[in-house]
Amino acid sequence: MRGTVGYLKPADARPVIHLDDTGPEVPRENFEHDLREVPIVDARLAPAPPRIHHEGFELWDAPSRLHNFDDDEEALQAVYYPECVELACLVTGASRGFVFDHLRRKREEGRPPPLTFGRSGAASAAAALGRVHNDYSEDSGRRRLRLVLNDPEAAAAVRRYSIVNIWRSIGGVVRDTPLAVCDATSVNVGDLVPAELRYPRRVGEIYLSHHAPGHRWAYFSEMDTHEALVFKQFDSQASGTSRFTPHAAFDLPHIPSDAPLRRSIEVRCLVVYD
Repeated sequence: MRGTVGYLKPADARPVIHLDDTGPEVPRENFEHDLREVPIVDARLAPAPPRIHHEGFELWDAPSRLHNFDDDEEALQAVYYPECVELACLVTGASRGFVFDHLRRKREEGRPPPLTFGRSGAASAAAALGRVHNDYSEDSGRRRLRLVLNDPEAAAAVRRYSIVNIWRSIGGVVRDTPLAVCDATSVNVGDLVPAELRYPRRVGEIYLSHHAPGHRWAYFSEMDTHEALVFKQFDSQASGTSRFTPHAAFDLPHIPSDAPLRRSIEVRCLVVYD
């Protein structure tokens, strides 16, 4: 299968993405996209399943006790967060974990092309994100430990930690706009470009990516609500393991006319290896 994902077109300026209310005089992005049609394989058909510390991602059959992910924030944090911590530790081999963020997404009505960065402004709902990115850079991944633990001494005592994203469909079987992940072993550090995310009250940093012919893309066909895709976004161990797993949504070539719009939830969890 081939699908279109949005890479970063090479430029001199540091990429900046505004997710605050800048007004019409300031462009949302100061860079151009490089839309590429790339081969995307169905990882369900792989001879051997991918591994979190090698390719950077794993699919798990992990039903949740939470049945409504849409409204009840208290139930989400009381029920789903502990499930995600347990799953993240089980997948990575870590001893403890901390969920610190979640986001729901929904594909836009009419599925307009091309897929964008997933949000047009601070007040807009999150949509499917078609730009190739990694949630954390080297710098922001290292800052996140101190923010999550909120204790300088405890942070200094941590020898190794990872940040993982747990992605799940919350709208039934995904038949229109799945998530594709790039095999971490096919990504060179030079492919990744730090980019600023400017929110109303803070500035974050992610990686965007230039296109490289060697990138190997995969997805899991027809993911259902009982499944969870766990993929690595940062690892403090500098060698011998996957560290960054770029990813992007893409539209399937032949979307059934009655396919519901893809709805998903992603949870970010920091895990510590004691």
